Amino acid sequence: MIRPFRPGTLGRRLLLGTLAWVLATLVATGLILTDLFQDHVARQARAELRVHLNQLTGHLELDADGQPQVRRELSDPRLKQPYSGLYWQVDGPDGEVLLRSRSLWDGALSLPPGAALTPGAQAEYRELGPGGVPLLILVRVILPAAGPGPSPPRPLRLMVAMDEAVLQRPVRDFAGILALALALLALGLVAAVVWQLKLALGPLERLRHSLARVRAGQAAQLQGVYPAEIQPLVQEFNDVLAHDAAVLERARTQAGNLAHALKTPLSILANAAAREPGELARLVTEQVGTARRQVDYHLARARAAAAAQLPGQQVAVRPLLEGLLRVMGKLHGERGLHLELMPLAGAPVFRGDAQDFQEMLGNLLDNACKWAASRVQVAAGITAGQLEIRVEDDGPGLPGPVRESVLQRGVRADEAMPGSGLGLSIVSDLAGLYGGALHLESSTLGGLRARLCLPGGQPGSIPYSELAP
Repeated sequence: MIRPFRPGTLGRRLLLGTLAWVLATLVATGLILTDLFQDHVARQARAELRVHLNQLTGHLELDADGQPQVRRELSDPRLKQPYSGLYWQVDGPDGEVLLRSRSLWDGALSLPPGAALTPGAQAEYRELGPGGVPLLILVRVILPAAGPGPSPPRPLRLMVAMDEAVLQRPVRDFAGILALALALLALGLVAAVVWQLKLALGPLERLRHSLARVRAGQAAQLQGVYPAEIQPLVQEFNDVLAHDAAVLERARTQAGNLAHALKTPLSILANAAAREPGELARLVTEQVGTARRQVDYHLARARAAAAAQLPGQQVAVRPLLEGLLRVMGKLHGERGLHLELMPLAGAPVFRGDAQDFQEMLGNLLDNACKWAASRVQVAAGITAGQLEIRVEDDGPGLPGPVRESVLQRGVRADEAMPGSGLGLSIVSDLAGLYGGALHLESSTLGGLRARLCLPGGQPGSIPYSELAP
């Protein structure tokens, strides 16, 4: 099964790129929104402090002795609760504390040295308040109206302050809620991206499976309906497959025509030589036979080379083996050989041309029947993703050094036996064209075992190597 998000895949690259972009965007969004909310809270806090400062300014008046007094309490109840986080204070020109809110209790607001005392001046400070708590302080310096007393009024410094923790608490709560919301949004976006990538890459996965089916011999062309962006590629690929099939078929036809054209004059020469006595006639007959064998050999190679390059071929093994065994039984019937086909596991198939399969197995079976004493055994199965066919006999076998030499063209193990010495060579060459091999080994029956490995499998199966990149 194809995993679209494993390392090295296009889906993983797209997913990682999208995740990086989504993460960067959401983090930047979270920081910006948190900063905007913090700025909003700070503006609200300053607006609230200005309201309290205006109330303090409006309620402040001088008594008969010229001392400031607040004729009415400020409206916010927190100003009556000790250390509530909201405070006000009135200082004299020399910095002494004249009045303060009950929330300050026994504490006092302090400003840095050199704080302005010019009437009409306003300023903002961040200083430590009671208990070392950071405070936001708004300051206004006023010159109150003259009271009934003889003393002229003096400048007064009015201060209202708020605990910065009061400002940070809603920001922290907002940041927590925002982080949770953005995390849920990120999960939703990731799920949407994964779903979209699977949906977008699905046609490519189906295209890959279709290609594997063509390569496995289960289809001659790519099948299925694909999106408009991919369908032209599929059509072009099918056109290439059709063109290659036509070219290969034309090449096979031309090779057959050439062989037929050569066999006709060769037959005429052979017939003419057969009617004439003498050394020349014998030489002509011998060379005509050699030429025929060479034509058959190269025709078989050309046909197999074309078929091996043509995708979409697949033939069942059992009926071909049964048919070949029947033919060999009749061909060598006078010897009374016992030809046995061992039980097959499943229904193995050969991914190639049926005629090439018959050519290879026919040569192997014919060779085994020639050398067998009484028994020839054939077995077939799928081993390590390949079709393996074993043809064994109970004949004399072959010594190890001779086994490799008989696979060479024109070499025979026994010159007394009839044949051209091309059979095993043709089998080896044809198997090589299909990416397989022919191995000669000792048989448990006492003779020779020919083990032929070819591309194959079970019907409907696609080798894992063709699915996994």
